Amino acid sequence: MIELVIEGRRRDLGGFEVGRVLPFPTHRMVGPFVFFDHMGPATFAPGHGLDVRPHPHIGLSTVTYLLKGEMTHRDSLGVKQVIRPGEVNWMTAGRGIVHSERTDPSLRATGAVMHGLQAWVALPEESEEIDPGFFHHEGADLPSYETGGLFARLIAGEAYGAKASVETHSPMFYIHWNLKAGTRAGLPTGYAERAIYVVEGQIEADGQTLIAGQMAIFQPEGQPVVTAMSDAVVMALGGEPVGKRYLWWNLVSSRPERIAQAKADWEAGRFILPPDDKAEWIPAPNDPLPKAL
Repeated sequence: MIELVIEGRRRDLGGFEVGRVLPFPTHRMVGPFVFFDHMGPATFAPGHGLDVRPHPHIGLSTVTYLLKGEMTHRDSLGVKQVIRPGEVNWMTAGRGIVHSERTDPSLRATGAVMHGLQAWVALPEESEEIDPGFFHHEGADLPSYETGGLFARLIAGEAYGAKASVETHSPMFYIHWNLKAGTRAGLPTGYAERAIYVVEGQIEADGQTLIAGQMAIFQPEGQPVVTAMSDAVVMALGGEPVGKRYLWWNLVSSRPERIAQAKADWEAGRFILPPDDKAEWIPAPNDPLPKAL
């Protein structure tokens, strides 16, 4: 049932490493998921921390989910929100938003840890230019289930008859599994595209062994089953395709000319910066813009 195994590629984001999984050259999306980063795990010495300066997004929703540590989100809507393990920050960029992600000064003073996942979900074409919004979810908003050696939390979308409170714009699912060695779990059915990502530990699926840092893309038929070979943390994700998307820097759109316009707006200062984090920002890169088909 496994169609492809992707190895996360390490990327340095200025003193902080991530494992970049999506987009992959031969498989750029899984359902609406157009981007998937494994953040850390990282330990910051006293006086240091995460500093993702203000930057823009269009045409997507960012999904931040932490396993360890915490960070503070600020955006151009005036939202300031701390996220901690087991919680979800869901930011819908729509026609445009700017945000930053930083370690709080109180944690920076003593040193901090960071371990989590950030995914981008492409908006369907009819929703690409909706008003931006930010939503924080925790507790009962994120249905969880525990039995034997399995703990599961539904981060977004629908699966196994449950639905998370996160407002999504196309059919999808995103699940966090903690599995004790020997535990089995089956992926949801009814979705055209499905994948798992191994955060920690070692698992077996479809006769293949997968280790931390690997994502397996499954064929649409059947119900793949994961078996934990050791204690493991696994993310399951997928959904229905939303069509071809162009991705340049932090900008996603079905139209390359829309990305060019957003780049020009950012460089001309037409985006609004977060009101309490506007002393600095990330300049647009010099990478070539995507071309129309």
